[in-house]
Amino acid sequence: MANAPTKPTTPVKKESSSASGAFATLTIPICIAVAICIFIFILGHPSHYKGGDPENEPVDLFGTVHKGGIIVPIIMSYLLMVIVFSLERFVVIGKASGTGNVDTFVRKVQSALNAGNIDAANAECDKQKGSVANVIKSGLKKYREMEIEPNLDVDQKTLAIQKDIEEATALEMPMLEQNLTIIATLVSIGTLTGLLGTVIGMIKAFGALATSGAPNQAALSSSISEALINTALGIGTSAVSIVMYNVFTSKIDKLTYAIDETGFSIVQTFAASHKNR
Repeated sequence: MANAPTKPTTPVKKESSSASGAFATLTIPICIAVAICIFIFILGHPSHYKGGDPENEPVDLFGTVHKGGIIVPIIMSYLLMVIVFSLERFVVIGKASGTGNVDTFVRKVQSALNAGNIDAANAECDKQKGSVANVIKSGLKKYREMEIEPNLDVDQKTLAIQKDIEEATALEMPMLEQNLTIIATLVSIGTLTGLLGTVIGMIKAFGALATSGAPNQAALSSSISEALINTALGIGTSAVSIVMYNVFTSKIDKLTYAIDETGFSIVQTFAASHKNR
């Protein structure tokens, strides 16, 4: 007896993986370079200091942040990375969702399946497009193939459809999770880098106390300010990273659930309509 085929009927493009990797490779150094330029030429501009001298006290927020020291541009580059990768993920996940509302699409496909109208379900996939529609269309194509397959019984055909949907999902979904690892990593290193800046600032503060006969209030306040600025930037960057990571994982889970729900409907429809054959 023939074995159930396991290869997905719809080929999945591989270009997206290499394109995403190239995007990340370019984005990281660009964000670092932009952050350094902002730190030097914008935050460090003399207009943000009393008398136009960066050695004096800052007169606004830009100058205050610039006083945070060399750790500041590093944390700023993290924040830029979060923003850029978040925008990129919004675009990718939006394309994967397709042209219309995913929930509406799922309901239309299920309605067509319940009516036994596979062509209508295929037409909905053609209109929706995106990763979700691609996976469902792969399952529907396998559905058609199994209807005319003479060498398998109903259970084997059902299993073949289910495996095709699962494998198509396994090939499509990883594209949505690319670069999320970078955002997740920035959650941790944002806080840690901020703490590093805090430690450096406190070392300078205590060093100013130790080397002066009397407390140097200017040096002491500058060092404490450096410590607090890095802490604030690090925590803020981590907070933004956490929010964006959770937003994207929630969107991906929603798409995965939509595929699972519709795939289950395809399998059950086939099993119900062919069980007596």
